[in-house]
Amino acid sequence: MISIEQVDHIGIRVTDKACALRFYALLGFKVEAESDFEPVTILKNPAGVEINLIINGVDTTGGKNVLMDVPEKHPGLTHVALRVKDIRETIAALRENIITITQGPVTFGDGHVSVFVRDPDRTTLELRARMSENDAKGIEGLEFYNPKG
Repeated sequence: MISIEQVDHIGIRVTDKACALRFYALLGFKVEAESDFEPVTILKNPAGVEINLIINGVDTTGGKNVLMDVPEKHPGLTHVALRVKDIRETIAALRENIITITQGPVTFGDGHVSVFVRDPDRTTLELRARMSENDAKGIEGLEFYNPKG
């Protein structure tokens, strides 16, 4: 067995470097380094979370995410969940920066609240935080999702 200790970084293929950098900057990421030999820009946030933007994407789906936006269910990574400190502040910052929340706020009954957003290439990101007792009452539109019906 291989002993995995933690996630090291997340690689996300993008079509437009400048557009992706603007989006991820709104989530607190800054350029850490750029590769001289590959089309890769390494981003980090103040907590040390690393995202590698692979800047060689080509949109052949007309702006759709083939893993999320088509009826056929293709295998692959559907989303990345990133922990945020405060879900209410996160929702306010998303709205202030005109980033559409595509799902949520929602709780799955596990003590967390999540919102889902898309980056400029339609990659799905889940932003989630621990839910306090006040959150259940203080988050406008909070849905309680029960996957069992």
